[in-house]
Amino acid sequence: MKYPPLIYGTSFLGNLYRELSWDEKLSLIKEWFKVSDGKVMIDSAGKYGAGLALEVIGKGLSQLGIPPEQITISNKLGWYRVPLKTEEPTFEPGVWANLEYDAVQKINYNGIIECWQQGCELLGGTYKPEIVSVHDPDEYLIGAKNSAERQKRMEDILNAYKALFELKDKGEVKAVGIGSKDWLVIKELYEKVKFNWVMFANKFTVYHHPKAIVDFMKQLAEDGVVIINSAVFNAGFLTGGDYFDYRLMNPENPEDRVLFEWREKFFAVCNEYHIEPGDACLKFALSAPQIKALALNPSKPKRMANNKALLKKELPKEFWAELKAEGIIEQNYPYL
Repeated sequence: MKYPPLIYGTSFLGNLYRELSWDEKLSLIKEWFKVSDGKVMIDSAGKYGAGLALEVIGKGLSQLGIPPEQITISNKLGWYRVPLKTEEPTFEPGVWANLEYDAVQKINYNGIIECWQQGCELLGGTYKPEIVSVHDPDEYLIGAKNSAERQKRMEDILNAYKALFELKDKGEVKAVGIGSKDWLVIKELYEKVKFNWVMFANKFTVYHHPKAIVDFMKQLAEDGVVIINSAVFNAGFLTGGDYFDYRLMNPENPEDRVLFEWREKFFAVCNEYHIEPGDACLKFALSAPQIKALALNPSKPKRMANNKALLKKELPKEFWAELKAEGIIEQNYPYL
């Protein structure tokens, strides 16, 4: 199947950090189709607002009269909506605003099928996910208390993927993949599961791009696996935010101070060439030829048009050369 160069994330539709109004959510959905050439692709999950994002997608697409054939929906599976019995949701406290439901994790053969079925129901029936994956298998493995439990959790993940590939064999979905913040978990699972696509999150950015990842991407591309890059701003820190990989940074902490110093140098070169740091991050994230698509999660419609324009824009070679000379990007990085 075809993957457009830009894939749109949908966590803001699930009230990530704050509750957007219905009009704001609908404007984001409208903009997907305004800026896209051809079929739109979006990335969602049952975890986003305990299924709220999926509900908003289904209702919004219906209200706009979008035919199902004009959109490809990716649904990351593993979280199942349940009634809210506490003051705030237990699955990710402090992250989602004004939710009416909670969510529980279901990663095994039967559980992932239940998540798939519920996801289709939340979308309203007219629209169905064509692309599926297990949501954050790295976090599921980290939760193990010992090696025996980790092995059991690995078996859960493998059984979940068995179920997803059976859905593909039945024609229910078109592609099965994996997304992870820990690229080594992708590598570990790839030895056991031949994914159709993989998504790197936080791990191939202008800040972080070691040779080991570049070599792994070469292997995946040679095997015909589609590579999607996401979270290319390291949770916003690379463009001036307070969080790096979803952790609040402290300039007084010596380890964090190194990152602040790196960012100051990066911003200085960007200012010298009159380039927005976010634009530099985006262009770097697509610089490796093995990467076929970029998953972005803009909360404002106007940013989508800018991102599309950047696809055709080349940044000066001198800019990249100075980033290398300053040690901001790896000097042996082969594609710039």
